[in-house]
Amino acid sequence: MSRFDAIRTERSRPSAATVQPAPTARRTPARIGKKAVSGYFSPDLSRAIHLLAVEQNTSLQALLGEALDDLLRKYGKHPFGER
Repeated sequence: MSRFDAIRTERSRPSAATVQPAPTARRTPARIGKKAVSGYFSPDLSRAIHLLAVEQNTSLQALLGEALDDLLRKYGKHPFGER
């Protein structure tokens, strides 16, 4: 066996670092079967929405769900009402 064959053989063997099992993703029951929807907005808009959530004693997700329902209604689509 040439030294190149030895290098190839060594590279083809999985090392202990790569054999570790993948960590199990733990999702809250509310997220199972759901998909994330996101966007990039200005820091000022982000701060305003977060403050509104605090003022209304609700979550950011609930506010965004309400906004998306309003958007769907505006374009004649059926709102989903998911919060």
